[in-house]
This record gives sequence, C-alpha cells and structure tokens, in this order.
Amino acid sequence: MSHDTSSLNKQRQDLSAYESVWLFGYGSLIYKVDFPYLERKPASITGWSRRFWQGSHDHRGTPESPGRVLTLIETPGEQCTGMAYRVSPEVFEHLDHREKNGYLRFFTPMQFNDGHQADGLVYIASKDNAAFLGDAPLSDIAAHIARSRGPSGENSEYLLKLSQGLRDLGVVDPHVEGIRQHLEPLLKGQE
Repeated sequence: MSHDTSSLNKQRQDLSAYESVWLFGYGSLIYKVDFPYLERKPASITGWSRRFWQGSHDHRGTPESPGRVLTLIETPGEQCTGMAYRVSPEVFEHLDHREKNGYLRFFTPMQFNDGHQADGLVYIASKDNAAFLGDAPLSDIAAHIARSRGPSGENSEYLLKLSQGLRDLGVVDPHVEGIRQHLEPLLKGQE
C-alpha cells in the first residue's frame, strides 16, 4: 500500500448519509485539534495498544528521514484510552489528508467514561503500509525521535505533547512514558 491513503479512505466508507460521526483519537488527535467538532469526551477502545511504530514522511519527518509516530497494534485484553470527537462527515476531508501517511480508517466500538458506548472511526496504520517501521527497543525509538524533524516540527514535540495530553486525561501509557524517559536526557544533550 502506498504512503498516501487519502483517496482509499474515501472509497472505504461513504459517510455522506451520516449527520455526525464519532472519531477516536489516540495520538496527535488528543492534543492537536485543528478541526471543528460538535462534542468531545474521553473514551477507550479494547484490544489495542498505541505504539510508535509508524513512520512519518509528511509531518514529523521527511521522505528521506521519516520520524516516528503512533499507530495501534492489536493487543488482546488491553485498553487504549484517548479522546473521542463527534464531527460532521465533511471534517474527514481534512482528517483524511492529515492522516494520509499509511493510515486507514476503521469503525470500532468505543466506551465513554460515563458508561455509554458508540461506534467510532479510528485511523490505524497496519504492518502492510509502506511507512510502517515496526518494533524497536524504547531507547532506539527515543534516539530516532530525538533526531527527527518535519514540516509539522520536531518529532520530540509530538511525543512530549502527547505524554502531557495523556496525563491530562489521567492516563499513564507505559510505552509513551518509557520512550519519554529515554528521550528527555537526549534532548538535554542537544541544548
């Protein structure tokens, strides 16, 4: 599958019949909300873990030197907490472009903190996309993030803002925090 999945996402789901759609954000959608929404509230999905295993050729890296960003990996029994946004279908024109680097959207059941449930769309970059980087030791991922930069800024900014956004939600993600603990000394060494 190519890097740019924006047209593929439009083919996969016709959202024109919907008045609104829930969107589940687990990464940059938690802290970078550059789209209009009708409602937002914390939510979780089951069976998935966030991992910095996706390459970013367009935002936090370049085609020659991709950064590392999040995707979801199937993990039975795990729960991934993030932020859900109820949006109009037109918002996906922007989101499909923003999340075009290997991400496909899927419907998934979400559980809100108030006990209610709804199906929502989530962007996932699977192993078969051209930008998938895969697993690596947390120290290696941190070193990769420390040296990466793209049109949207430093790759380290992505991780640090996400870490803060998760803490604001009351979430401590061991993968994210493990990378942050390796990353912060590297950033101090760059000063």
